[in-house]
Amino acid sequence: MAIDAKVSFLREMEKQGAETIPQAMMQRMLQIASDVLEGFDMREIARWDENEKDDLLDGYIASMKIQGRSKGTIYRYEAMIRKFMSFAKAPTRRITPYHVRNWLASEKERGLQDSTLEGMRQIMSSYFSWLFREGLIERNPMCNIGTIKVPKKAKQIYSEVDMVRMLNAAKKVRDKTIIHFLASTGCRVSEMTQLNRDDVDLVNKEVVVHGKGNKERTVYFDSVTAMMLERYLKRRKDKDPALFVGRHICSDKDVRLQANGVRVMLKGIEKRTGIKIHPHKFRRTFASDCAKNGMPIQMVCSLLGHERIDTTMTYVVQDREDVKSSYRRYA
Repeated sequence: MAIDAKVSFLREMEKQGAETIPQAMMQRMLQIASDVLEGFDMREIARWDENEKDDLLDGYIASMKIQGRSKGTIYRYEAMIRKFMSFAKAPTRRITPYHVRNWLASEKERGLQDSTLEGMRQIMSSYFSWLFREGLIERNPMCNIGTIKVPKKAKQIYSEVDMVRMLNAAKKVRDKTIIHFLASTGCRVSEMTQLNRDDVDLVNKEVVVHGKGNKERTVYFDSVTAMMLERYLKRRKDKDPALFVGRHICSDKDVRLQANGVRVMLKGIEKRTGIKIHPHKFRRTFASDCAKNGMPIQMVCSLLGHERIDTTMTYVVQDREDVKSSYRRYA
């Protein structure tokens, strides 16, 4: 909408509501109206078509596939964007900051945590920024949507006692082997479940994994993990090439174990031990132990499959006593 038309509209709105609407409420209404009008012009409103085909998301999804983003990431982004568009009830080219703020506010009212809301905001920002760079929208509605502050919580890692209790609570050789493998390699669960038996080199105690973006990297494991892997594989009687398998409920056959199956297994151990268990916590523990033992942060970054050291640093949890000891030594 042209500036003069917008100002005239807001002044007329203020004039007509002056006698019946409290001033504080009127100011709020004017601010909302201003935000809404920012993304529209008279011609657009006049030819509004709710049945207009909106295929911009298809282009964005195609670009993510070309970039090599994982299927899980693509699915999560597409589902979140479609959820937002369903809430906004407007074509992509007519989305305004007002739509985004209202959506985030409604999700917050449902009880979502600020960390979850910030993740949602980042997905929207990625989508609309891509559209703007491609010249598919005239203005980016996310430009004025600031980051959502998330309270920083002290990140936890598994202690040696935690590891012993988890291993004692694991009922199967497979489950014990998985715990050893995650703790020894720092792999993501999704990376581990994609591995085949032939991928593992038990002699050199190493394995090539495919991380995010299908990027290959070599990770290593200790002698105990090698022993557990050999023991587990010798007990296997199935012909499935997968490194880890689980019993399929319908077919009653051993098939490749999926990431969700690992989480269910760990959740069972959590109930038996009372230890808060999360698969990603193994990576954080791995990174922290490597750094504590003197491994250069660049090497830790490489083993975790991170592109930036800044990301790796968020995984490293410094032991308070180690920090205190270092202070006494160097200060």
